[in-house]
Amino acid sequence: MDTHLYTYEGPVRSFEDIRANRWKGETYAVSEGKARVNLIYQYKRKHGLDMNTKITLPGKIKLVK
Repeated sequence: MDTHLYTYEGPVRSFEDIRANRWKGETYAVSEGKARVNLIYQYKRKHGLDMNTKITLPGKIKLVK
């Protein structure tokens, strides 16, 4: 499977709370779904959050061509 570069720029939420209004991240993945998982992991790791913390990225993940 080919990997593609995906980017995200937008809000980060934990339950109903907005943790960041505009966070930027990028990752290589085989699908948009896997890219979302990777980006959430990156956010948690960068901000020292427990891996069980519920984080969502409500914005659009973009495929870089």
